[in-house]
Amino acid sequence: MTLALDTRTLNALRISFGTAFVAAIVNLIFGVILAWVLVRYRFPGKRVIDAMVAATRTLNALRISFGTAFVAAIVNLIFGVILAWVLVRYRFPGKRVIDAMVDLPFALPTAVAGIALATLYAPNGWIGALLAPLGIKIAFTPIGIVIALIFVGLPFVVRTVQPIMEEIDKEVEEAAATLGASRFQTIRRVLLPGLLPAGLTGFALAFARGVGEYGSVIFIAGNLPYVSEIAPLLIVIRLEEFNYPAATAIAAVMLVISFAMLLVINSIQAWSRRRYVYVA
Repeated sequence: MTLALDTRTLNALRISFGTAFVAAIVNLIFGVILAWVLVRYRFPGKRVIDAMVAATRTLNALRISFGTAFVAAIVNLIFGVILAWVLVRYRFPGKRVIDAMVDLPFALPTAVAGIALATLYAPNGWIGALLAPLGIKIAFTPIGIVIALIFVGLPFVVRTVQPIMEEIDKEVEEAAATLGASRFQTIRRVLLPGLLPAGLTGFALAFARGVGEYGSVIFIAGNLPYVSEIAPLLIVIRLEEFNYPAATAIAAVMLVISFAMLLVINSIQAWSRRRYVYVA
């Protein structure tokens, strides 16, 4: 089954790719700034860099930052698409309130969000107290970090996918049904091809936000070395110690890994566009 997209849908897709392009330009700008920092603070030699980056504490902080950001972005991609679908396709009481609440992480200071999440999920919090008898601990663990990153990253997926969904007419689904397609086939072969590029864009934005998130994470994470310490916090610690080379080395590694992962995501985006988007 081939999906025919009208001009408005193609324009929306172009906007999605334009967003990814702008994000790449912003990353380039920050790369130039980082290069200036490297020169300004006399970036150390290769042996010193290897020693700093290869330290167990640094590797663990990088693993936690990128691992939790990736898991949170996956969750945001799944539930963000579902939430956008509900907001576009259904009418129900309180829809406008829920639609407005999606943007709450954009307006709410990250520190306030972190304090609120820590209060809710702490062992003596409203939700944490209910989970404690079950042996489930969320606050001061990587699970708490994932929850915080889900909160701050969900709007990126919803607001990226929602305009594309609004451009897909219901008649397309009805036509697929009349041709004998099941509901699963309609979703897989009619809806997802048009949503995949936008979904990947939202995933990339949520992932990028999660990797560098600081304010909403430090309160619920507990910042325990080798347990729940994130790389941005480790950079701040090195700066407070006036160890600028170490902070710069960690930041440079984060930049390289982030750029490589975003490059892979953008490559998948380009492949999905060539593979699934056809014009009748």
